Amino acid sequence: MSLAKRGRALSVSGFLLAGAIGIISSTQTWLTVERADAGEAILVPGASALVLLAPLSLAVLALGAALSIAGTPVRLVFGVLAAATAVFLGWSTLQLLLSEPFDAVGATVTEVTGLAGGMAVHEVVASIVPSAWPYIALVGWAILLAASVVVLTTWRGWKAGGRRYRTDRVDVPHDGPVDAVDSWDELSRGTDPTR
Repeated sequence: MSLAKRGRALSVSGFLLAGAIGIISSTQTWLTVERADAGEAILVPGASALVLLAPLSLAVLALGAALSIAGTPVRLVFGVLAAATAVFLGWSTLQLLLSEPFDAVGATVTEVTGLAGGMAVHEVVASIVPSAWPYIALVGWAILLAASVVVLTTWRGWKAGGRRYRTDRVDVPHDGPVDAVDSWDELSRGTDPTR
């Protein structure tokens, strides 16, 4: 089976997997702040280290669910949105890992210590150690980017959604009086049986 025929399944699976990784990682410890004042280490969850992590991960899950029934032009839009999200989250996660992320830990340090302001946070922080979760999230963003590329390269070749998702009106002729079952069927088709 070619990539074009499996495009929808691969894309939806990739979106859902990446979104799930993002949501799970947002609740886990991303950064551990070792304190200069010999106090207990401060654990910074992913949602605090990267504020947009949880909302964008939820959006990716929603895109994955909607992609399974999306029409042709909408698939392209979803692919572009997901690719942009993957690049943004990947870049943001890499910046946390490649620099001293004082901004990412500032709110949590202030909440734990009661000290506010950049200088006070810098004085409390001896070192910031990342856990495995930012790296796991990076794998999720790579999966999302790959799934987006699959969408962008195969979106035209996908089969159309099932008839149950169509909103075309179907007129069914009646030979006699309309009973309760026929009325319900007409309501299901979007027709007012009282007219």
